[in-house]
Amino acid sequence: MQDAALPVDPLPKVWDPQSRIGDMLKGKRGLVVGIANEHSIAFGCAAKLRAFGAELAITYLNDKSEPFVRPLAENLQASLTLPLDVEQPGQIERVFEEIATHWGQLDFVVHSIAFAPREDLHGRVTDCSLAGFQQAMRVSCYSFIEMARFAEPMMRPGGALLTMSYYGAEKVVNHYNIMGPVKAALEAVTRYLSAELGEKGIRVFAVSPGPLKTRAASGIDQFDELVEAAVKRSPAHRLVDIAEVGRVVAFLVGGGSSGMTGDTIYVDAGLHLVA
Repeated sequence: MQDAALPVDPLPKVWDPQSRIGDMLKGKRGLVVGIANEHSIAFGCAAKLRAFGAELAITYLNDKSEPFVRPLAENLQASLTLPLDVEQPGQIERVFEEIATHWGQLDFVVHSIAFAPREDLHGRVTDCSLAGFQQAMRVSCYSFIEMARFAEPMMRPGGALLTMSYYGAEKVVNHYNIMGPVKAALEAVTRYLSAELGEKGIRVFAVSPGPLKTRAASGIDQFDELVEAAVKRSPAHRLVDIAEVGRVVAFLVGGGSSGMTGDTIYVDAGLHLVA
């Protein structure tokens, strides 16, 4: 059995421009939201999108996170590096205004952000506070709707909107708690957006990786137990890594997935198949 900590497709800590692996996405321009550090799912997506030739706009949460994100953005040769806290009024609008000014068009958005207050995330759904539920929905779900709304006027046919989900949206996962209902709502939003935007040739996907050791995931109570269970139960008996998620995202952004939309795409070594 492969060691769970060993990545299948390791990414360099700093993306190497010489790692270009093709021009499948040459000419495509997109926004990647959610990079916190080199371990982020969003970074795995950005690195693979760039490696296939896409131009990127990248966001960072605030002044505290900027020193961690900006060097990654520079090494990814990002065309734009912008602040974005979706809870701050006007920031989403400003990001898309900058993109409209700089590019005038947009081919994809990768939405990889989620948050719930610790006390609500670690407690029962039954006991979740109204404020905690609203904040979790605002950051993790409604922000995807907002980004779709602002992206729509700039997207040409073939554009793609992608968000990140988790198996806990479909089945009860111990300690995932309030994020389960929130991710379930996000997957439903994905389906409705795909129906509404399909006539314009805009496709929408939820990508559902298995458990990954990211900073965001570390907030889940007893996360190490969840990881151990995933390795034991998945048919491949291993975790996936951010590069594997990134390759799937690159496929969904590219023309090879032109006949697909509205789906939740699992990248979890088969974990979701096992009862």
